[in-house]
Amino acid sequence: MKELINLINEKLDEYMQITYPESIFKAMKYTLMLPGKRLRPIMCLETAKILGCDINKMLPTACAIEMLHVQSLIHDDLPCMDNDDYRRGKLSNHKVFGEANAVLAGDALLTFAPQLIIEKSEDLSMTQIVRILHEYTKFAGAYGLIAGQVVDIESEGGKLDKTKEHTLDFIHLNKTAVLFRLAIRCGAIGAGADDKTIEELDDFAKKFGLAFQIYDDIMDEISSFEEMGKTIGKDKNSGKLTYVSLYGLDSAKRKFKTLISECYDIIEKYNSEVFKNIIKKLESKVGD
Repeated sequence: MKELINLINEKLDEYMQITYPESIFKAMKYTLMLPGKRLRPIMCLETAKILGCDINKMLPTACAIEMLHVQSLIHDDLPCMDNDDYRRGKLSNHKVFGEANAVLAGDALLTFAPQLIIEKSEDLSMTQIVRILHEYTKFAGAYGLIAGQVVDIESEGGKLDKTKEHTLDFIHLNKTAVLFRLAIRCGAIGAGADDKTIEELDDFAKKFGLAFQIYDDIMDEISSFEEMGKTIGKDKNSGKLTYVSLYGLDSAKRKFKTLISECYDIIEKYNSEVFKNIIKKLESKVGD
């Protein structure tokens, strides 16, 4: 894990050069290079690896997915969204560079990421690149990440077109699980996997994404700023719809454990220590 994180950090630093106008590139790089778990690019690379692909072929795509993730964090922290002053233990992008530059930094990362895939993926076929770009644009847009954010905002105002249970699952399948799906699907495409394998791993990504969001909701209840690197208890104080607020802490933990067990069942056949370690770390923090 540490080796993969170091490799990803090196490539992100290499890809994100500071040029004119420096203000926008500094804003982009600021949040991008904050210390993070790098789970999404790691899962992209590990998927490629367990399916027999050289991970170096997938480094541009993995880094592009991290840029998309960081874009979503920058925009999520904006005053018009979740209005959070901290991210990964440091001041949010808009607190350092101003709201306008933060919006533009997110937009720039969103568009630089596919440019990176096109320009740097020398060892992928054109067909693979087009498939990966299709996955990226689909999951980044109104059929994925943006859809989740819209319903999340609407739900805070009590505007629910569906039941709370349906709304909550929709939000987090799109806001959280969607980027894990993107990472794993792209890794599988880069490895030349067949559709059956892609769909099986996609099912893992959906379950892991929901488990990860429940973990995040639980941590918002029981953790600290020092551990999570962001404001704790904000969701609860703002009356936000979460797994803990809807089901209660104990039920949320049981739902988390059920999803984690299902993740183990799917990934077992692929013999991936990296995936197992990621799951175990989440398990250990949630506890009984």
